[in-house]
Amino acid sequence: MAGVLERSYIEICGFERESVLRFRQITLNLGVGLHSGGVKYADSAGGFSYEDSGKLLSVTSNRFVHWSTSGDTVQFVEQSLDTNLLNNAVRLRIPNCLLLPGGVCIQETLNNIIILIVTSQSVHRLVLPHPTRMYRSVSVWTFSIFTDIGKLNLNEPAHSYVLPFAQGTQTTAPSTSAGWISHQGEALFALASPSGAITVVTLPAHDQDGTVSILELKQSSMMQRLAGWMPTAIRGDQSIPDLAISLAVHQLEDDTFIFALCQDHKLRMWSLKHQMCLLVTDMLEYMPAGRGEVKASPALAHKLRLFFSSSIGLCLAIYLAVPKRSQFCVLQLVASENNRYSLDHISTLFTTQETLVDFVLTATDIWAVWLDNDNQTVVKYISFEHNTTGMWNQVFVQPSPEEEVHVGEDQDPREIYLDVLFSPLRFTASAIIKALQSLVAALVTTKRCFQLQGSVTEYEFCQEDYHLLQVEFWSKFYACCLQYQDVLSTPLALHISPATAMVCVLKKGFVSFLLPCFAIDHLYLNPAVSAVISGGLLLDSEMSRDVLQLVHCLRMVNESLPEDMAYEMEKALEDLLSPEKVSEKVLEGLLASDNGNVIQDITNKLQDINNPIVAINMLLRELDLETDAETDSRHTVRISLSQLYGSSVAASLICQAVCQIAMTRTLICRDLLILQQLYLRIGDNVRGSQLLQLQQDLISRCSNLLCTYHLLKQMSLTLSSSVPLDILNADLQHLSVLELSDSTTPTSRRSVLNPQTVVELFYQNVARKAIMSQIFSQQDVEGNQTMLHWPQMISSVLTLLCQFLWPSNPSFLFPECLMLNCQYTQLQEYVRLVGPWCQVNVGSYRFVLGQCYLASGEGQKALQCFQEAAAEVDKEEFLMKLTGSVEEAATTTAPRLLYYNKVLRLLEDIGLPELVIHLATLAISEAANDERIQAALWTRIFKHHLDLGHNSQAYEALTQNPDSSRQLDCLRQLVVVLCERAQLRDLVQFSFVNLHDEVVSIIESRARAVDLMTHNYYELLYAFHINRHNYRKAGTVMFEYGMRLGREVRTLRGLQKQVNCYLAALSCLRLVHPDYAWIVQPSSGAAYERPGTSPKRNYDGEFAANPVSQQIDILELKDLEKEYVLARSRLTLAQQDPPSAAIAGASSQEMVALLVQTGLFDTALTLCQTFNLSLTPVFEGLTFKCIKLQYKGDRDQTEVWNWLAANQLPTVITTKDSSATDEAWRLLAHYLEKYPSQNAQYHRCVLNKLLSHGVPVPDWLLNAYKEVDAAALLRLYLNYDQLESAAELVLEYVDALLGKGHQYFGIARPLSATASLVWLPYTSIDQLLRNLSESQINEKVKYFSLAFVMMPEIFIS
Repeated sequence: MAGVLERSYIEICGFERESVLRFRQITLNLGVGLHSGGVKYADSAGGFSYEDSGKLLSVTSNRFVHWSTSGDTVQFVEQSLDTNLLNNAVRLRIPNCLLLPGGVCIQETLNNIIILIVTSQSVHRLVLPHPTRMYRSVSVWTFSIFTDIGKLNLNEPAHSYVLPFAQGTQTTAPSTSAGWISHQGEALFALASPSGAITVVTLPAHDQDGTVSILELKQSSMMQRLAGWMPTAIRGDQSIPDLAISLAVHQLEDDTFIFALCQDHKLRMWSLKHQMCLLVTDMLEYMPAGRGEVKASPALAHKLRLFFSSSIGLCLAIYLAVPKRSQFCVLQLVASENNRYSLDHISTLFTTQETLVDFVLTATDIWAVWLDNDNQTVVKYISFEHNTTGMWNQVFVQPSPEEEVHVGEDQDPREIYLDVLFSPLRFTASAIIKALQSLVAALVTTKRCFQLQGSVTEYEFCQEDYHLLQVEFWSKFYACCLQYQDVLSTPLALHISPATAMVCVLKKGFVSFLLPCFAIDHLYLNPAVSAVISGGLLLDSEMSRDVLQLVHCLRMVNESLPEDMAYEMEKALEDLLSPEKVSEKVLEGLLASDNGNVIQDITNKLQDINNPIVAINMLLRELDLETDAETDSRHTVRISLSQLYGSSVAASLICQAVCQIAMTRTLICRDLLILQQLYLRIGDNVRGSQLLQLQQDLISRCSNLLCTYHLLKQMSLTLSSSVPLDILNADLQHLSVLELSDSTTPTSRRSVLNPQTVVELFYQNVARKAIMSQIFSQQDVEGNQTMLHWPQMISSVLTLLCQFLWPSNPSFLFPECLMLNCQYTQLQEYVRLVGPWCQVNVGSYRFVLGQCYLASGEGQKALQCFQEAAAEVDKEEFLMKLTGSVEEAATTTAPRLLYYNKVLRLLEDIGLPELVIHLATLAISEAANDERIQAALWTRIFKHHLDLGHNSQAYEALTQNPDSSRQLDCLRQLVVVLCERAQLRDLVQFSFVNLHDEVVSIIESRARAVDLMTHNYYELLYAFHINRHNYRKAGTVMFEYGMRLGREVRTLRGLQKQVNCYLAALSCLRLVHPDYAWIVQPSSGAAYERPGTSPKRNYDGEFAANPVSQQIDILELKDLEKEYVLARSRLTLAQQDPPSAAIAGASSQEMVALLVQTGLFDTALTLCQTFNLSLTPVFEGLTFKCIKLQYKGDRDQTEVWNWLAANQLPTVITTKDSSATDEAWRLLAHYLEKYPSQNAQYHRCVLNKLLSHGVPVPDWLLNAYKEVDAAALLRLYLNYDQLESAAELVLEYVDALLGKGHQYFGIARPLSATASLVWLPYTSIDQLLRNLSESQINEKVKYFSLAFVMMPEIFIS
């Protein structure tokens, strides 16, 4: 073998995709004029890395500044791979002052970062605070050193100085420059004068006062110091070949050496201390041939670089730009006594590249960047000490986007081109914006063409032409984007961090990073590999030869594969077709179209492989990232490590590297699969057993690897979705029931890079912390100040990230992260791609797919996925963590039941009761031996059936519940809910087998605990008993309901309901056998003893004594009738007089008085008869009303007519002369006639009332009472001193006894000889006579008196 190659590198672009970097614009106007002659300098760039950028716990770890110059503008950008920097981009413009090559230098002091700028007419010094002296933020954002640059007054002398000798014509402009800070803090600038001298401008330290000094270093070794603003002389005695074309400065002890590579191909070293040239070396002496030819022409493109380390001293690298013979010379500065110096030759390295852009010298290597003949970037490096072959190590630069985009006939050109333009790894935002700005007119035309389809008919403009027109315009725009992207990709410089060995290519529009290339990728990408790869991939020389030959065949397959077949393979992977079958089909196509005998050449190469099976197996082993055990991702991450490689730049960089690796290895697997199919066809140097192994094992493994890397590539190119905050919060609320607290909980911060890919999302939120935990888990971070070596660290990070993404590994962090960040569309696509071939985490994939279906509203599909995942719940780590079975290992609950419980909670939280019922029913079969789980599941089923209005199913679930307490709770809920929904028919018709008493108890408890007017639990209970023909209990319920209504609801409506309740109770008891037509009177207290009521305490806090049991009262049918009549009377009274409805607890006597007072005499009479009360108060009341009407007259008698109408009159008299008074007297007469009494006591009470008020007694009443009891009438007259009326009555009575009008006094047989004896009230008559004799009366009365005196004689005779 020829030797050992170093590891190669790949280039990854670190540009922002979503927007152009925002620069703060600062203009420094010095008031100088433009150089005459139009001097121009090439664009340049450079970088600066902090001294402690390689220390893990440093503020400046992985932090650097890069700049680029163009004309009179320099722009600075500070970047960090650990944190996102605020205010990190500044663009400084100094009008008419062009930036010199090497005109920017950044140096670091303990407290400051000092930027030195050299222009064609001025020098500048910017003093910025050191990051260690700035505010430190532990958040994702950190302030850049450029944050306060706008506060600097750059016109001050401490910051700017105009060169007095550089103004005027082009001949006075410096050609190159260098800058540095002395040990005393002074800022020094070395400028290559066009005269060949080196002018050194010194600015005093920024914190000290002083003057600017200018000195000139000349080859004559004479020095002339110039102070102030103007030099005293500028001599031009030196020839142009002495002009310095590249300057470099190094401070050594107390002196400063200025190295100048001049146009005469000589290297000169100047001592600033001694102001003399100490060394002159002709660089052509190191050229092997052609010195004379080179010496004849001036050097214009030679470059000089320095490197110093304490171990090797000061080394110089000189690039000699000679057409077709360019070379690098590495020299070492050697010091001897008496300040004499010499250069020792270390190495000379040749290169075939022509246009060198920049190169960097390190301790062991030379890194260089060129532009080839096609203007493409070429980056290579070589070890100048240990490389014996002179071979440069390859750097695989980022290829330019493809020049043409394939658009199928069935594809939308707009979608295809937009996907290409905005996918990662292709275009910067700046290129797209510039293309848009330059093609505004074309885009307007394009838009019109897009609108054309809607304005013409298909007969005028067919779909095919429209499709072609779209492709044409989009391709023009795409070509414009390509041009701008090529310009922005032009390399300007290389930057290598001495502390971390990180290599960056600084380009016009962005920065790209060089990452180590893995051995398998290096073999495939590098066509010139013919040596053993360091890293242990190849074991011995024979195996090395076999693997190299195999990889060479893979490259041949790749080169021979037409684009349409490659697209067919890609499409097959996307459509989930079998890679084996598609590769076999592709091979047949290659064989059929093998015009150049390429397949024959591949077959011949395969014949040279001694052991192809072992070589294939070795490649597959290197490609397979499957780990034996699950990667532990639960390490705690210290805050010092939590930000490592956490910036958006690092995330984009690392994830683009993953994408690049996946794309490369997808091609490897594709070509290897085709090659294995070719082996199956030829099989010349493969034995039978090996052929069987190839067919049954290796091809399937290669097919799975192809699918895996295709999956990784697709995920690396898939952008994440920006989820609205309200939807995100809602989804996270639903997902919180999964309780995945120790895993990928989404962070509140959003990546600066937006849109970001899903792999970047995963890296920033989950993988990065897990990766750092694994890398540093075995290291004492605090103790040894771990150094961050970029090639080693980035290789470890990429390997671990790919392992986390590897679907065949037990780790399930990536899909879990997508789920918890609500990237459901991307997750669904991921599961679709991984489903057909991955046999790991099958149940977990089904679960997250179910979650995707839930998010899209496809509940039935989600339920199916959840059911399929249940079979793997005790086998997969994610599902075990989901169910909590790891923590609950000590419990006896089956993992599958825990899983069902978690899914049920998720479905409940989202609000899918039908799915909850379905899954809970399925889970019951799994919980056959666990009554506790069964009870919980039946309770869930009951709840959701009830919520859905499935009353019968809810009742069925209730009856199936094995837990009596839960059953009782469900029963209570069923009763309450159905009552609230007014679905009482369902509740009443349920059979409630073995639950009858519980139902009654629940309804009674609810009835006694809630408001009577808003809930109808009593009516429900009544219907419940009626439905079961339990009429006595139904009557008891309604009677209790009526009692409470009368006591608690003192309104007209309450009285109405009370009357109905008593009537219903009466109806119920009338349906019962008379022997059982009774009920127990309910308790009259306001509180009822209910289940669960807390014990009551007295004033002292002690438990109150149990109430003494009261006597039980039995109510029969007649008692209920009395209560009904009394309640109806109250209702009648309230209807006539609404305020009286508030009267509660009135007895029957009190109610009679109220009725009489209101004028409800019919009702009062009925109440008196029901309770066997005297009717006297009724007649007295009616009599009093008649008296009032008698004296009041017919004025304002509306109220009178109202209460008269409330009583039933015997007849209706409609004559004009009929008045309310007449009707009242008629009503009284009707009552006296309708309600006869013994001895006419009601007549007597009426007469007594009339006489007591001095009202004349109506004749009809006198006649009626005379007929019944004339003697009582006489006594009434006497009692009220009505002597005249009494005398007349006596006379009439005597006449009646004698036979004259005896029928009016109820005398059946008057006095006669044959009749029986008659009775005469002598005592009353005597009393009358006595009164008459004592009174002053007229003649008529005296006559009556004489008649009375003679009356005994008459009767005797």
